[in-house]
Amino acid sequence: MSNDSQPPSPGDPGDALQTRSRPLAVLRALIDAVDRDLLTLIARRMGIVAEVASHKRHHRKRIRDLKRERAILADRTQRAESLGLPGGVIESVYRLLMLASRDRQAELRAEVPEDVEPKVIAIIGGEGGMGQSMARLFGDLGHAVMSADVDTDLRPVEAAASADVVVISVPIRATAEVIQTVAPHVRADALLMDVTSLKQAPLEAMMAATEKTSVVGTHPMFGPGVHSFTGQRVVLCKGRGDPWYDWARETFEARGLMVHEAEAAEHDRMMAVVQVLNHFETQVMGLALARLGVTLDQTAAYTSPAYLLESYVVARHFGQSAGLYGPIEMLNPRTEEVTKAFEAAAGELGSIVRAGDQAKFDSVFAEVRAFFGPEFTEEAQEQSRFLIDRLVELTAGRGVEKT
Repeated sequence: MSNDSQPPSPGDPGDALQTRSRPLAVLRALIDAVDRDLLTLIARRMGIVAEVASHKRHHRKRIRDLKRERAILADRTQRAESLGLPGGVIESVYRLLMLASRDRQAELRAEVPEDVEPKVIAIIGGEGGMGQSMARLFGDLGHAVMSADVDTDLRPVEAAASADVVVISVPIRATAEVIQTVAPHVRADALLMDVTSLKQAPLEAMMAATEKTSVVGTHPMFGPGVHSFTGQRVVLCKGRGDPWYDWARETFEARGLMVHEAEAAEHDRMMAVVQVLNHFETQVMGLALARLGVTLDQTAAYTSPAYLLESYVVARHFGQSAGLYGPIEMLNPRTEEVTKAFEAAAGELGSIVRAGDQAKFDSVFAEVRAFFGPEFTEEAQEQSRFLIDRLVELTAGRGVEKT
């Protein structure tokens, strides 16, 4: 029999001619079948990931291997393009697969030492959002967690007296008072730590309220209810007691967090930029939008991906507690400096735009571009393109029904 009599296989040029005669329902059924095969293969992949997690735990290896991830992305993108598939889309698929793989390894405690000694952890303020996150973090590592809050039967002082590790997770304005109340009851051989977004004042308060108790200041750089701890950052500031400090660092690393060690004063200086300036900019944007006399629905038909992304950030910010963000901004010792810098920059740029001075506008671009540098700018282009592509996909058709 000649080859001409054979039905074309998927991907053959003749396949396009054949598909024209197939009913849409048949084509969709074929796609469903292929998708089931894909899901089976992904399940097999995740089974191998579980073996990888076991190996990493036994050999004390970190979950994330950036060199390996870059190699995978480059290889899969190249292979995809050689098969006529869009490289950017396949890269996005593999980024999500690797994220799922890291989360699976974390669930299997890949970075938790096999000989880890369980501790009794007391979360003071454990019913709050961050308190619950910290309880989940420590609980995932096999530690026994107690939650003490204003409405719990277990009182903070009772919990502190019987715990190996006492975590202060209360609003910033209440932190010093809670430390003064709880700290004297923490055992001398235990650890007292906080998770406040400012570090110098709480660290000084914990040191002053104790004599021999080990003290560590921490700042988890993520909010309550975070989906995954893997890859998140946490800042550690030394107080008293190297063994417990090492334990805290190893514990956070074991859950897949990236630990940055800093002096408390340096931390607060950086938070003036990372938090105060960032939140202030978002709040100014939100306030300006609210007062321009244009509704969000009116802008929907004209929404660019960048504007929509910015709108999501602003709406998410204002959907949270003013009582959370107010103290972060108002109590930082460098708030005046950064807010005045923002106001000055906004005033200068506003004058340039209103005057139509392109030369000065170009100069501003050159100054800021030099600040970020070519390497970060290239990274920003790549990462933002990925985010914008996903946003366009997820929000396709948004606003059309209202036009």
